[in-house]
Amino acid sequence: MLNKVLVHEWMSKPALTIRQDAPINYAHEVMRQQQVRRLVVVNENNHILGIVTSGDIREAKPSDATTLSIWELNYLVSQLIVEKIMTHEVITIGMNSRMTDAAKLMLDYKIGGLPVVDDAGELVGVLTESDIFRMIVQQETTSKTIS
Repeated sequence: MLNKVLVHEWMSKPALTIRQDAPINYAHEVMRQQQVRRLVVVNENNHILGIVTSGDIREAKPSDATTLSIWELNYLVSQLIVEKIMTHEVITIGMNSRMTDAAKLMLDYKIGGLPVVDDAGELVGVLTESDIFRMIVQQETTSKTIS
């Protein structure tokens, strides 16, 4: 039964995007406000350039053990842009792919989300671990109701 479930049925849409020249503080604020852990990085033509995660931002920020002042830290972080910390090699999945194929990709590459593209390669959504968990829970709940 799970083998017939398609990505477009469970993906989050629309995909939240950010430009490559955006400051990482802005990316972090968008993630916080939207309660997401990743943003798809796109250019002015909306072509996928990369993906940036909350983990990427966390790793880019200075350690608490630094000897820099708070003003120096804030200045340095404000100068850092998404393009410098994003993952450039993005693994995507087609919207008509099976959810089991998406889950296998995520396991194989140890990633928590996949940008979803249509047949023309245009970004249409994002599939995350949470979407997969939601699908499994709903499938299980539905099968118990039917039994």
